[in-house]
Amino acid sequence: MRIIGIDPGFAITGYGVIDYIGNKFSIIDVGAINTEASLELSDRLLSLSNSLDELIEKYKPDAMAVEELFFNTNVKTAIKVGHGRGVVLLAAARANLKVYEYTPLQVKQAVVGYGRAKKEQVQQMVKVLLNLEKIPKPDDAADALAVAICHAHCSGSFKAIDYR
Repeated sequence: MRIIGIDPGFAITGYGVIDYIGNKFSIIDVGAINTEASLELSDRLLSLSNSLDELIEKYKPDAMAVEELFFNTNVKTAIKVGHGRGVVLLAAARANLKVYEYTPLQVKQAVVGYGRAKKEQVQQMVKVLLNLEKIPKPDDAADALAVAICHAHCSGSFKAIDYR
């Protein structure tokens, strides 16, 4: 199964593409889509959309795993991240790709075995599980891989959200 994991945003959207076959992981690609801060929000979202379309076309994943939106106090930032998340879901729907959503707690539980794990613990486990020399940077890319790993571990337990 090929999975694209997404850590959504509007300034930086992390992505990680993995293959999960026979309980073994293979990393295909990892990185981040950065949008220019000088652009209008609508142009940043268009840039994000185009980049996601290219990734989906290039890697042809079987599923997309997306981290659910979590915010603490900054509502303005949460709304902008929500816009980016909407673009992610739209790109999946356009590609007829099933989307699976996971909370940060579910991702931590699936990757580390403890839902209250610290970010550093999750990143270290991503490195170990994927047999990487170092933790991927930026953090958004490592987080996207964690979401993909979460889906690999939980794919039989969660129902896809059909946005088509």
